[in-house]
Amino acid sequence: MIWLTLSTEHVHNTVITNEQGQVIYKTDTPFRLRGAHTTTIQKIKPNDDQFDVLGEIEWHTFISSKFRAGGTEVEMEEFIPKKGLWGRKRVFIGPDGRPYRWDLETKVLSRDDGSRMEVARFHRATLGIIGRKRKAMLEVSPEVAHMMDTVIVTFIYVEKLRRDKEVISNRPGGQGIWAPSSSFF
Repeated sequence: MIWLTLSTEHVHNTVITNEQGQVIYKTDTPFRLRGAHTTTIQKIKPNDDQFDVLGEIEWHTFISSKFRAGGTEVEMEEFIPKKGLWGRKRVFIGPDGRPYRWDLETKVLSRDDGSRMEVARFHRATLGIIGRKRKAMLEVSPEVAHMMDTVIVTFIYVEKLRRDKEVISNRPGGQGIWAPSSSFF
């Protein structure tokens, strides 16, 4: 397995390192009082200490968020639409032509076919009260290493959605209508 460590669980502002501690990806979302927030996802250039912009997610509350990369813009509802009665799963077609799905409850990426093979799993940080202290980590199967950029972009999107839902449900009377919050920006 490939283990990637996040500097924080706030995926819209984090640094992602590999097992050797090298920064591979980083995300940044500047604070804004009004309008859409935009998360920039950067990837390290091979054999360099510089970063290239992999893409941007423009977060919206009542309309579909958007993903931009390489001069192309796509609505997230089109790129990674909801699946299931409550929309707790998000599905997409990978660059390899295979269908995949993120489960927001289990934090697992699996093939969305008969095999349901797990290819990535998010492990939240632990404080070490029970067991050892651990930073947030993304465990990725070598099976999808060829599409790591897609795994990272979709993970950032679904984990931000999951955290927003968690915040809403933890508020007094928070079982009502859900809309992505901007409380993390």
